[in-house]
Amino acid sequence: MYRVLLADDNSAVLDQVSRVLAKRYEIVGTLREGQRVVGECMRLKPDVVILDISMGEVSGIDLAKELRDSGSRAKIVFLTVHEDYDFVNAAIGSGALAYVVKSRLSADLVSGVEAAIAEKLFVSSTLLYQQNQRK
Repeated sequence: MYRVLLADDNSAVLDQVSRVLAKRYEIVGTLREGQRVVGECMRLKPDVVILDISMGEVSGIDLAKELRDSGSRAKIVFLTVHEDYDFVNAAIGSGALAYVVKSRLSADLVSGVEAAIAEKLFVSSTLLYQQNQRK
């Protein structure tokens, strides 16, 4: 069973994510403080880390870069309210393999995690639709 570490500054979101993923994955930890993510990732050695972009004083994008720089091999999945392609590009550029918007959590999160585990890119369908509308 794949091991997942969750990080979001909102307890209700952590609870919801845990419920959505608990049947398929082992949740090894939940963090509300971004400052603890890198240390806990190194200690717990999860297969997947789910990060929010906005975590108080800490940016999830900066955390993703720190995880990569520290040698973590965990796959990174962003779960965020940000539906702007600048954030998507920054997240993927930081090493993430999946970008899920919170409004699509129930529909897209498992698919995003599965894609990341398979080392494939995943972006919530609402973002793809919005991008196609701009063309």
